[in-house]
Amino acid sequence: MFFRQDYAAPGPGVDPDAPEKTGLARFAEILQLECFTLLKLNLLFLASCLPVVTIPPAVYAMTAVVRRMVLDRPVDCFYHYRTAFRTHWKRAYAAFFLTALPLAASGFGAWFYFSRAMMHPLLLAPFTLCSTVFLAAMLASPYFYGILTTGRTVRESLRLALLLGVGKPLRAVLAALSVYGTLTAAILEIPLSLIYLLAMGFSVPCLLSSFFIRTVLKRFCPEEPEQ
Repeated sequence: MFFRQDYAAPGPGVDPDAPEKTGLARFAEILQLECFTLLKLNLLFLASCLPVVTIPPAVYAMTAVVRRMVLDRPVDCFYHYRTAFRTHWKRAYAAFFLTALPLAASGFGAWFYFSRAMMHPLLLAPFTLCSTVFLAAMLASPYFYGILTTGRTVRESLRLALLLGVGKPLRAVLAALSVYGTLTAAILEIPLSLIYLLAMGFSVPCLLSSFFIRTVLKRFCPEEPEQ
């Protein structure tokens, strides 16, 4: 059945004692093992976003499922998605507004002040402030969602995300580009990108983002309780 369990157990030709792959090889392995699950996850995400107001818990639930994939945990797509969606909707809304609002407000502010700074150089000061807030929110957002799935409070997760965004910016940049960059490119290419968006335009970028930050979270947020 479409939404039945799909635990990724070793199959024929898979050596359970083989050394764990890393880097691109490991990501390709996850894609191979979870390709059908990622398709289901993408469709689940799109369906649960249709009411619009459910977008925050949908984003959180998708992140929770792909985190299980990168941690090499069994994934029952429908069960784990529904559980994260229904159980953690409060922290999902908190995470969404703590990332979306600063990004939108500071991004607009940076554009607004920069477009007028040529005539009024003093506006470079608020432009710099808005740019700094935008950059900090951009770098912290991938870590923020990842840390939230470990069961930490919203406040603690936000604090750690800001610290990691500043302290480990390279991984954060790659993770942010995986989501925001691919989504922007896909939106600009509509309607040519519709099939991509329906099939994997959200789940695969989310997986790639979680994959980039997995080693950082493993080091600084080692406790990963089962959900």
